[in-house]
Amino acid sequence: MSKFVKVVESVCSGPLRFLPVKGSDIQIGDIIEVFVYKDQEDRPVATTLEPYITAGEFAFLRVRTVTQFGAFVEWGMEKDLLVPMVEQSKKMEVGQSYVVFAYLDEQSNRLVASSKITKFIRNEELDVVAGEDVDLLIFEETFLGYNAIVNNQFKGLIYRNEVYKDLQIGDKLKGYIKTIREDGALDLSLQKPGIMHLADTTQEVLDYLKQHDGKILLTDNSSPEDVKKMLNMSKKAFKRSVGILYKQRMVRIEDDGVYLITL
Repeated sequence: MSKFVKVVESVCSGPLRFLPVKGSDIQIGDIIEVFVYKDQEDRPVATTLEPYITAGEFAFLRVRTVTQFGAFVEWGMEKDLLVPMVEQSKKMEVGQSYVVFAYLDEQSNRLVASSKITKFIRNEELDVVAGEDVDLLIFEETFLGYNAIVNNQFKGLIYRNEVYKDLQIGDKLKGYIKTIREDGALDLSLQKPGIMHLADTTQEVLDYLKQHDGKILLTDNSSPEDVKKMLNMSKKAFKRSVGILYKQRMVRIEDDGVYLITL
Protein backbone atom coordinates (compact mmCIF):
# COMPACT_ATOMS: atom_id res chain seq x y z
CA MET A 1 0.00 0.00 0.00
CA SER A 2 1.14 3.59 -0.62
CA LYS A 3 1.44 5.92 2.34
CA PHE A 4 2.72 9.38 3.11
CA VAL A 5 5.21 9.17 5.97
CA LYS A 6 7.37 11.57 7.92
CA VAL A 7 11.11 10.95 8.14
CA VAL A 8 11.89 10.77 11.87
CA GLU A 9 15.32 9.09 11.87
CA SER A 10 18.54 9.50 9.98
CA VAL A 11 18.33 8.01 6.49
CA CYS A 12 21.62 6.21 7.18
CA SER A 13 19.80 3.77 9.45
CA GLY A 14 17.52 2.47 6.69
CA PRO A 15 18.12 0.48 3.48
CA LEU A 16 19.65 3.07 1.13
CA ARG A 17 18.66 1.03 -1.96
CA PHE A 18 15.02 1.83 -1.16
CA LEU A 19 15.58 5.60 -1.27
CA PRO A 20 15.27 7.85 -4.33
CA VAL A 21 18.36 8.41 -6.46
CA LYS A 22 18.92 11.69 -4.64
CA GLY A 23 18.50 10.08 -1.23
CA SER A 24 20.84 12.58 0.40
CA ASP A 25 18.30 15.33 -0.31
CA ILE A 26 15.83 13.80 2.17
CA GLN A 27 15.92 15.50 5.55
CA ILE A 28 14.47 14.60 8.93
CA GLY A 29 10.94 15.98 9.06
CA ASP A 30 10.30 15.62 5.31
CA ILE A 31 7.02 14.03 4.18
CA ILE A 32 7.57 11.43 1.44
CA GLU A 33 5.33 8.90 -0.32
CA VAL A 34 6.39 5.28 0.09
CA PHE A 35 5.12 1.79 -0.69
CA VAL A 36 4.96 -0.57 2.32
CA TYR A 37 5.33 -4.35 2.00
CA LYS A 38 7.04 -7.27 3.75
CA ASP A 39 10.58 -8.23 2.78
CA GLN A 40 12.18 -11.69 2.63
CA GLU A 41 12.55 -11.75 6.42
CA ASP A 42 8.88 -10.86 6.96
CA ARG A 43 9.72 -7.32 8.07
CA PRO A 44 7.61 -4.33 6.97
CA VAL A 45 9.70 -2.29 4.55
CA ALA A 46 9.01 1.16 3.14
CA THR A 47 10.37 1.97 -0.32
CA THR A 48 10.12 4.87 -2.72
CA LEU A 49 10.25 2.42 -5.63
CA GLU A 50 6.96 2.23 -7.55
CA PRO A 51 5.50 -1.30 -7.92
CA TYR A 52 3.91 -2.42 -11.17
CA ILE A 53 0.83 -3.50 -9.21
CA THR A 54 -0.75 -2.89 -5.80
CA ALA A 55 -3.63 -4.48 -3.89
CA GLY A 56 -6.87 -4.35 -5.85
CA GLU A 57 -5.21 -3.88 -9.23
CA PHE A 58 -4.66 -5.95 -12.38
CA ALA A 59 -1.38 -6.05 -14.30
CA PHE A 60 0.48 -8.06 -16.94
CA LEU A 61 3.52 -9.53 -15.17
CA ARG A 62 6.37 -11.85 -16.15
CA VAL A 63 7.17 -15.06 -14.25
CA ARG A 64 10.74 -15.14 -12.96
CA THR A 65 10.73 -18.48 -11.09
CA VAL A 66 8.41 -21.42 -10.37
CA THR A 67 8.56 -23.49 -7.17
CA GLN A 68 6.40 -26.01 -5.33
CA PHE A 69 4.60 -23.08 -3.69
CA GLY A 70 3.69 -21.33 -6.93
CA ALA A 71 5.02 -18.88 -9.49
CA PHE A 72 6.91 -15.72 -8.58
CA VAL A 73 6.32 -12.74 -10.86
CA GLU A 74 8.33 -9.56 -11.28
CA TRP A 75 6.52 -6.51 -9.96
CA GLY A 76 9.24 -3.88 -9.52
CA MET A 77 10.20 -4.81 -5.96
CA GLU A 78 13.27 -6.64 -4.63
CA LYS A 79 11.12 -9.60 -3.55
CA ASP A 80 9.01 -11.19 -6.32
CA LEU A 81 5.24 -11.52 -5.93
CA LEU A 82 3.82 -15.01 -5.34
CA VAL A 83 0.99 -16.49 -7.40
CA PRO A 84 0.07 -19.62 -5.39
CA MET A 85 -0.54 -22.86 -7.29
CA VAL A 86 -4.23 -22.81 -6.32
CA GLU A 87 -4.58 -19.30 -7.73
CA GLN A 88 -3.32 -20.14 -11.22
CA SER A 89 -5.95 -20.51 -13.94
CA LYS A 90 -3.37 -22.60 -15.79
CA LYS A 91 0.12 -23.71 -14.84
CA MET A 92 2.48 -20.78 -15.17
CA GLU A 93 5.82 -21.05 -16.94
CA VAL A 94 9.10 -19.22 -16.41
CA GLY A 95 9.60 -16.37 -18.85
CA GLN A 96 5.92 -16.11 -19.78
CA SER A 97 3.71 -13.16 -18.80
CA TYR A 98 0.18 -13.32 -17.42
CA VAL A 99 -2.56 -10.92 -16.34
CA VAL A 100 -2.93 -11.20 -12.55
CA PHE A 101 -4.87 -9.55 -9.74
CA ALA A 102 -3.10 -8.56 -6.51
CA TYR A 103 -4.79 -8.87 -3.13
CA LEU A 104 -3.91 -9.11 0.56
CA ASP A 105 -4.03 -12.71 1.77
CA GLU A 106 -5.92 -12.77 5.08
CA GLN A 107 -4.01 -15.73 6.55
CA SER A 108 -0.47 -14.57 5.85
CA ASN A 109 -1.21 -10.83 5.71
CA ARG A 110 0.97 -10.74 2.60
CA LEU A 111 0.33 -9.35 -0.84
CA VAL A 112 -0.18 -12.21 -3.32
CA ALA A 113 -1.62 -12.48 -6.83
CA SER A 114 -4.03 -14.64 -8.79
CA SER A 115 -4.48 -15.33 -12.50
CA LYS A 116 -8.09 -16.45 -11.92
CA ILE A 117 -9.28 -13.11 -13.17
CA THR A 118 -13.05 -13.65 -13.18
CA LYS A 119 -13.02 -14.24 -9.39
CA PHE A 120 -12.23 -10.57 -8.88
CA ILE A 121 -14.48 -8.95 -11.48
CA ARG A 122 -17.93 -7.73 -10.54
CA ASN A 123 -20.36 -6.35 -13.11
CA GLU A 124 -23.28 -6.17 -10.69
CA GLU A 125 -22.68 -2.51 -9.79
CA LEU A 126 -21.59 -0.83 -13.01
CA ASP A 127 -20.70 2.86 -12.94
CA VAL A 128 -20.19 3.28 -16.68
CA VAL A 129 -22.61 4.37 -19.43
CA ALA A 130 -22.91 3.59 -23.12
CA GLY A 131 -20.53 5.70 -25.20
CA GLU A 132 -18.16 6.37 -22.31
CA ASP A 133 -14.43 6.08 -22.95
CA VAL A 134 -12.71 3.57 -20.67
CA ASP A 135 -9.33 2.00 -19.95
CA LEU A 136 -8.94 -1.59 -21.14
CA LEU A 137 -6.55 -4.43 -20.31
CA ILE A 138 -6.85 -7.44 -22.61
CA PHE A 139 -6.72 -10.65 -20.55
CA GLU A 140 -8.26 -13.42 -22.64
CA GLU A 141 -8.96 -14.41 -26.25
CA THR A 142 -12.07 -16.46 -27.02
CA PHE A 143 -13.86 -17.63 -30.15
CA LEU A 144 -16.08 -14.52 -29.88
CA GLY A 145 -13.26 -12.05 -29.51
CA TYR A 146 -11.24 -10.53 -26.69
CA ASN A 147 -12.21 -10.21 -23.03
CA ALA A 148 -10.91 -7.07 -21.35
CA ILE A 149 -10.81 -5.64 -17.86
CA VAL A 150 -12.62 -2.30 -17.88
CA ASN A 151 -11.39 0.52 -15.64
CA ASN A 152 -9.67 -2.05 -13.40
CA GLN A 153 -13.12 -3.22 -12.20
CA PHE A 154 -15.37 -4.79 -14.80
CA LYS A 155 -15.29 -7.29 -17.65
CA GLY A 156 -16.22 -6.57 -21.24
CA LEU A 157 -16.02 -8.16 -24.67
CA ILE A 158 -14.59 -6.81 -27.92
CA TYR A 159 -16.09 -8.82 -30.77
CA ARG A 160 -13.55 -10.32 -33.15
CA ASN A 161 -15.25 -8.97 -36.27
CA GLU A 162 -14.92 -5.43 -34.92
CA VAL A 163 -11.16 -5.61 -34.32
CA TYR A 164 -9.08 -4.03 -37.06
CA LYS A 165 -5.62 -4.28 -35.55
CA ASP A 166 -3.54 -6.94 -33.81
CA LEU A 167 -4.38 -7.43 -30.15
CA GLN A 168 -2.32 -9.36 -27.61
CA ILE A 169 -2.95 -10.51 -24.06
CA GLY A 170 -1.68 -7.78 -21.76
CA ASP A 171 -2.35 -4.90 -24.16
CA LYS A 172 -3.50 -1.71 -22.43
CA LEU A 173 -5.56 0.62 -24.58
CA LYS A 174 -8.47 3.03 -24.70
CA GLY A 175 -11.92 1.75 -25.62
CA TYR A 176 -15.59 2.65 -25.47
CA ILE A 177 -18.72 1.16 -23.91
CA LYS A 178 -20.82 0.05 -26.86
CA THR A 179 -23.71 -1.71 -25.10
CA ILE A 180 -24.70 -2.53 -21.53
CA ARG A 181 -26.79 -5.68 -21.51
CA GLU A 182 -29.55 -6.45 -19.03
CA ASP A 183 -27.39 -9.04 -17.25
CA GLY A 184 -24.60 -6.48 -16.77
CA ALA A 185 -22.40 -7.79 -19.59
CA LEU A 186 -20.48 -5.09 -21.44
CA ASP A 187 -19.93 -4.96 -25.19
CA LEU A 188 -16.88 -2.88 -26.00
CA SER A 189 -15.56 -1.08 -29.04
CA LEU A 190 -12.13 0.26 -29.94
CA GLN A 191 -13.73 2.88 -32.16
CA LYS A 192 -15.45 6.05 -31.01
CA PRO A 193 -19.24 5.90 -31.32
CA GLY A 194 -21.12 7.33 -34.28
CA ILE A 195 -19.95 10.43 -36.07
CA MET A 196 -16.92 10.82 -33.77
CA HIS A 197 -15.51 7.55 -35.12
CA LEU A 198 -16.23 8.63 -38.70
CA ALA A 199 -14.25 11.83 -38.17
CA ASP A 200 -11.29 9.80 -36.90
CA THR A 201 -11.31 7.32 -39.78
CA THR A 202 -11.61 10.14 -42.34
CA GLN A 203 -8.51 11.77 -40.87
CA GLU A 204 -6.71 8.42 -40.90
CA VAL A 205 -7.49 7.95 -44.61
CA LEU A 206 -6.26 11.47 -45.33
CA ASP A 207 -3.07 10.89 -43.33
CA TYR A 208 -2.42 7.64 -45.19
CA LEU A 209 -2.78 9.42 -48.53
CA LYS A 210 -0.32 12.13 -47.51
CA GLN A 211 2.20 9.55 -46.31
CA HIS A 212 1.95 7.27 -49.38
CA ASP A 213 2.42 9.54 -52.39
CA GLY A 214 -1.21 10.60 -52.40
CA LYS A 215 -2.73 7.23 -53.28
CA ILE A 216 -4.51 4.26 -51.74
CA LEU A 217 -4.73 1.21 -53.97
CA LEU A 218 -8.12 0.12 -52.64
CA THR A 219 -11.45 0.08 -54.49
CA ASP A 220 -15.06 -1.00 -53.99
CA ASN A 221 -13.94 -4.47 -55.05
CA SER A 222 -11.21 -4.71 -52.42
CA SER A 223 -11.84 -7.30 -49.72
CA PRO A 224 -12.53 -6.29 -46.11
CA GLU A 225 -9.32 -8.14 -45.20
CA ASP A 226 -7.26 -5.94 -47.55
CA VAL A 227 -8.80 -2.78 -46.09
CA LYS A 228 -8.16 -3.99 -42.55
CA LYS A 229 -4.55 -4.90 -43.36
CA MET A 230 -3.79 -1.56 -44.98
CA LEU A 231 -5.79 0.89 -42.84
CA ASN A 232 -6.82 -0.91 -39.63
CA MET A 233 -10.49 -0.14 -40.19
CA SER A 234 -13.58 -1.76 -41.63
CA LYS A 235 -14.42 -1.55 -45.33
CA LYS A 236 -17.63 0.28 -44.40
CA ALA A 237 -15.70 2.96 -42.49
CA PHE A 238 -13.22 3.27 -45.38
CA LYS A 239 -15.98 3.81 -47.97
CA ARG A 240 -17.74 6.39 -45.80
CA SER A 241 -14.50 8.24 -45.15
CA VAL A 242 -13.61 8.30 -48.84
CA GLY A 243 -17.14 9.57 -49.55
CA ILE A 244 -16.62 12.49 -47.16
CA LEU A 245 -13.27 13.37 -48.72
CA TYR A 246 -14.78 13.10 -52.22
CA LYS A 247 -17.61 15.50 -51.34
CA GLN A 248 -15.01 17.91 -49.99
CA ARG A 249 -13.17 17.59 -53.32
CA MET A 250 -10.04 16.37 -51.58
CA VAL A 251 -9.77 13.06 -53.45
CA ARG A 252 -10.65 11.56 -56.80
CA ILE A 253 -11.80 7.97 -57.19
CA GLU A 254 -10.26 5.93 -60.02
CA ASP A 255 -10.69 2.31 -61.13
CA ASP A 256 -7.47 1.29 -59.34
CA GLY A 257 -7.77 3.33 -56.17
CA VAL A 258 -8.23 6.67 -54.42
CA TYR A 259 -5.98 9.65 -55.19
CA LEU A 260 -5.37 12.85 -53.24
CA ILE A 261 -6.16 16.05 -55.11
CA THR A 262 -3.33 18.52 -54.65
CA LEU A 263 -4.23 22.18 -54.97
